[in-house]
Amino acid sequence: MSAQKPTEFSGACPIPISQYPNVLMAHGGGGKLMHQLIGKMFLTAFHNPLLDRQHDAAVAELTGKQIAFTTDSYVVRPLFFPGGDIGSMAIHGTVNDLAMAGARPLYLSSAFIIEEGLPMKTLWKVVCSMRDAAKKCGVQIITGDTKVVDKGKGDGVFINTSGIGIVEHQQNIAPQNVRAGDAILVSGDVGRHGMAIMAVREGLEFESEIESDSAPVHEMVLQLLKAGIEIHCLRDLTRGGLTSALNEIAEAANRTLLVEEKMIPVREDVHAACEILGLDPFQVACEGRFAAFVAAKDSERALEILHANPDGIGACAIGKVTGERSADVFLKSAIGARRILDMASGEQLPRIC
Repeated sequence: MSAQKPTEFSGACPIPISQYPNVLMAHGGGGKLMHQLIGKMFLTAFHNPLLDRQHDAAVAELTGKQIAFTTDSYVVRPLFFPGGDIGSMAIHGTVNDLAMAGARPLYLSSAFIIEEGLPMKTLWKVVCSMRDAAKKCGVQIITGDTKVVDKGKGDGVFINTSGIGIVEHQQNIAPQNVRAGDAILVSGDVGRHGMAIMAVREGLEFESEIESDSAPVHEMVLQLLKAGIEIHCLRDLTRGGLTSALNEIAEAANRTLLVEEKMIPVREDVHAACEILGLDPFQVACEGRFAAFVAAKDSERALEILHANPDGIGACAIGKVTGERSADVFLKSAIGARRILDMASGEQLPRIC
């Protein structure tokens, strides 16, 4: 009887095994490699009309109502950082993903993967933070799961949250609906969350402590909708920051975006920290900021609404959607030069969300 041949790697794998035989940290960093992993592997395997919209939350009709559904996992290190912690961030991140679909968040699930040896006091602090954040956001945690892994296998605690919300309006908010002439708005200064965490990790000291911008944004979005602002797309600026968000939308909409460097708000301490670490603040994650693509006629009114919210005081218009169809994002510098604003090719900031 002849020996059985070993099973060969399928040639149908969408990511060349010769190029990336193993997963890299950069595959989770929000840049080109993560975009490739999601697009060529997960979207290829799980292809369906709802998933193919590539939105922060899927919107589907259920018993005559439009329901939004999302899920996210949190592996931030350290667990506690200036302006937040893994618990409150898990609530904010999931609520914000629902908000990006224009949904009112209602119910969340929470699953904990806990490392053996984690102090109960630490776990209780995280749980209380989640409880308080959920109460502030007006959502309930109605189901969950708990697993414990061997010491050294979990880095304290990892959290997965899923969320359900209801869509109470008739607008179709999705990347594919971006139109030529749309104004591009951001809800506040960018890059602060990633720098807050990296300042702690690297022991950087500034005149004032950099705090994360981690916060819920759903109330701002709901106020925009209530005011009748014509919103074509929303995207929170998490992994990969503003740069990745804009590139993802440009590709999904097949539209060219033009943004002005001098209009993008970056705090001086964040800019200084990025210079020290050799980072681009536009590629650094936020946890309480979003980009909005709105009809040009509604741009000024939308900014007025955002400015009325404490977390939207720094909101501003940073650019527009052009009539070209090249799926490129161009940055106009302070001196008037134009360059392509491209996704990072490697891992900038591991484990910041």
